[in-house]
Amino acid sequence: MADKELDAGKRRFLIAATSVAGGIATVATAVPLVASMLPSERAKAAGAPVEADIGKLAPGEMTRVEWRGKPVWVVRRTPEMLESVKQSSGRVADPRSERKKELTPEYARNELRSIKPEYLIVVGICTHLGCSPVDKFKAQAEPFESDWKGGFYCPCHGSLFDLAGRVYKNKPAPDNLEVPPHTYLSDTRIRIGEDSKGA
Repeated sequence: MADKELDAGKRRFLIAATSVAGGIATVATAVPLVASMLPSERAKAAGAPVEADIGKLAPGEMTRVEWRGKPVWVVRRTPEMLESVKQSSGRVADPRSERKKELTPEYARNELRSIKPEYLIVVGICTHLGCSPVDKFKAQAEPFESDWKGGFYCPCHGSLFDLAGRVYKNKPAPDNLEVPPHTYLSDTRIRIGEDSKGA
């Protein structure tokens, strides 16, 4: 009887010891596996917000900033450019950026698609096939549009965008240019990739 109790005790001990060892081995295997799934420092940096100095940008000029591997355009619009946006509102497909809301933060869902009317901030990638449109700011007749008021033209497939990044009706691009999340740190500095309600 005592031998049976001793054997049962040894069995329980061995089962418990095996379970503990198995648990430790599982944790030891899981920790590196989970750690390998976390983004690398390089990946974190690629998705990190970027800051840009817009203080030296003259009216009518554009600067380019890279964020998440994408070109972001910052345009300082002149009063004439702002007027051209108003004139093109009837010719664009989604005047207030309501059709695909994920492309435009709530604070930029307005006619000018901006926090501050003077500045346009958009991702410079056509929403059709990912080409990069060219800036054509001068209001004049162009081969692609006889009554051109200025904006962006995608030569790959002919998509047109006004100076608010809104796509013209009946063009290949289905949506307006993306407005990235952004905030103004001061009158001369912006942070792209992060917002605080657009303030």
